[in-house]
Amino acid sequence: MSARYRLTIGSKNTSSWSLRPWLAMKMAKLPFEEVLIRLRRPETKGQILPNSPSGKVPALRIEEDGQAQTVWDSLAICETLAERHPEAKLWPDDANERAEARSYAAEMHSGFPDLRDQLTMDFARTLPTPVLREATSQQIARILSAWSEALKKHDGGFLFGRFSIADCMYAPVVSRFLTYGIDLPPLIADYCARMMALPAMQDWKRAAQAEIEAGLA
Repeated sequence: MSARYRLTIGSKNTSSWSLRPWLAMKMAKLPFEEVLIRLRRPETKGQILPNSPSGKVPALRIEEDGQAQTVWDSLAICETLAERHPEAKLWPDDANERAEARSYAAEMHSGFPDLRDQLTMDFARTLPTPVLREATSQQIARILSAWSEALKKHDGGFLFGRFSIADCMYAPVVSRFLTYGIDLPPLIADYCARMMALPAMQDWKRAAQAEIEAGLA
């Protein structure tokens, strides 16, 4: 396909939803234009709306054959990319494993509200571990259990063997666990280290650090 992609995202130190499709596109080696909008500013909403009908980031504009379409929401963007670029293999090949990987991704997409609230994404910082609410601890335990099950079941180092959208959806959680010093068993700690060592994750971290140093985060 000769489509042109433009991905509108939010501040890299804090926008967990933006990281997910951005990482998918980087790992799939898809060229795209990046439009970054600073979040939590008076002008933020007005800057996002021309790029995203929901008024939220991320949003992907696809220009192809003289037509343009906008896809918004992290999971919708990732699914669209997987459909348009089967060669990128963003989902597992096996149908049963694909269904399981989609379940992992959707559970993250719709769940874990206390974890999101207590462990907000602060990608490039190291912060003290807060006193966790019971619900937050339960949600962390669920994630660690799910990750352990997937990693033990599939060879390759990522949740479903090779890198997939499931890993994209949990990438911000990896960063949260490291930011707040959450105690991790060795299998999970190794997975988090592999995720953070990805060149794309390192690029995101450098940009997030630059935001902090510039007083933008």
